[in-house]
Amino acid sequence: MPDYSKIHDLVSHRVSLEYDTGARVVGMLASCQPSSGPVEFVVLHDAKLFSSSGKLVRELADVTLCPNVVTGLSLDEGPRGRDVK
Repeated sequence: MPDYSKIHDLVSHRVSLEYDTGARVVGMLASCQPSSGPVEFVVLHDAKLFSSSGKLVRELADVTLCPNVVTGLSLDEGPRGRDVK
């Protein structure tokens, strides 16, 4: 398991979060939650979202993301569907 607490050391630096699809998010790491220990969420300022082909998809002043590995995806509302894993 990655050491998510090391992300605290990157606050005030430009970072790139890369995903298994090739998509990535680049921005200035503004803060981490919680403020100590393993990081569960990060706030990026001046964020740019890039597709897997490298195309700029969107620019955002601020975005909150979870930098952790996704272990599952399921429907939270509406008709109960099949979990995606």
